[in-house]
Amino acid sequence: MILVTGGTGLVGSFLLTELARRGQPVRAIYRGEAPPVVTGAEAVEWVPGDVRDGLGLRAALQDVTYVFHCAGLVSYAPQDEEELLRVNVEGTANVVDACLERPGIRLGYVSSVAALGGGAAAAARELPTSVPLRIDEQAQWDLGAEHNAYATSKYLAELEVWRGISEGLRAVVVNPSVVLGPADWDRSSTRLFRYAHNEHRFYTPSSLNLVDVRDVAEMLAQLTLDTDQSGERYVLNAGRWPLAEVLGLMAACFGKKPPTVAVPGWAAETIWRLEHVRSLLTGARPLITRDTARAGRRPIEYPADKVCRELGRQFRPLPETIRWCCRELVK
Repeated sequence: MILVTGGTGLVGSFLLTELARRGQPVRAIYRGEAPPVVTGAEAVEWVPGDVRDGLGLRAALQDVTYVFHCAGLVSYAPQDEEELLRVNVEGTANVVDACLERPGIRLGYVSSVAALGGGAAAAARELPTSVPLRIDEQAQWDLGAEHNAYATSKYLAELEVWRGISEGLRAVVVNPSVVLGPADWDRSSTRLFRYAHNEHRFYTPSSLNLVDVRDVAEMLAQLTLDTDQSGERYVLNAGRWPLAEVLGLMAACFGKKPPTVAVPGWAAETIWRLEHVRSLLTGARPLITRDTARAGRRPIEYPADKVCRELGRQFRPLPETIRWCCRELVK
């Protein structure tokens, strides 16, 4: 029996489909009034629960041999800092503790490239800003650098997994970049498609590291179920692309006009400050934050040679991923 947390999220829902394709018996935790229906995974056993509830997790682990911890909060809004710690850090600690109580369980944890840090400060000073920083699985978290709340929460959550491994838990960690997939386009990375569909004119001269959600689900399943690796992390990233090119591909697939006006850095800095003031006065969530305004300004590459080498496979090309997402979103 396999237990999946975060089965209603982007990565979790596609993982459920992948596990169902493999014919694996799956139990998934859900929050809300009724269990969802995931296409292709209708046989999933849904149980109500929350990763912040340690006792509930222990009950859900009955007869389980594999756990995929996909649940997590992605937010760059200042008002979510405490919730990021509760869901990502405390929730992961609860999952690890519950697994440790059942010897023999194997854990696959979905982290993020954000947990690798933004590159050592010394390297950033030595390299010109136009030269991409290369950050892989060997990256060390720079305690002296400034990190956003989301990245910090994923780093601290990873520490909980490493703690579990030191206490005997068999586990692997995957660090995906920005995950693209057809989902609710009012949430997470799928909002990029909504932005392109609505024919917004502006874009920032930045770049994004992107990966297909199907690759994430398939590689996570392979690493956890088909290998004996433990205590290893794997970057999952198909490559880095300019944001203007990504939005242009999305707009073309929708038959829309691409954004054409680049927003300079000084304008983005002004906009996020105004949005911060507006959110303080109204209580509404800011449309752009300091972290999102500055994201991708310093080019960073996350090479995924390790996972390609060990699994003997490559990532889907970005144009193929975008065409697939657009088709599914239009449906």
